[in-house]
Amino acid sequence: MSTVALVASILLGLVFLVSGGSKIAAGPAWPEQARGLGAPTFVVPLLPWVEIVLGAVLVMQLAPVAAAATALLVLVAFTGLIARRLSQGRHPPCACFGAWSVKPLGPGHVARNVGFMALGVLALFA
Repeated sequence: MSTVALVASILLGLVFLVSGGSKIAAGPAWPEQARGLGAPTFVVPLLPWVEIVLGAVLVMQLAPVAAAATALLVLVAFTGLIARRLSQGRHPPCACFGAWSVKPLGPGHVARNVGFMALGVLALFA
């Protein structure tokens, strides 16, 4: 694994750790926001924990290729959901980073996720 891939993987892992942790820290507000965004009901209670585990696996470099591919797929799904809401003219709070992301959805959320996806691509192919 190259240094670029290693750094990208660790940075992406930190993003997932912060995202999952901030969702848990938001308490009951985050699940409500997630449902408002349109997240599937069965995913809402599991997502913060999946993000934390995925982030830890990326940071610790356990199965780095599989973890980077999984993170990339998760980010594609998140970005697709955001883009869909924007195309419907809906702008609920992002809820992506718990209480830190209460701004209504906008193009900046898509751009941010594209940047995170670039980290995933670097972690996979650099």
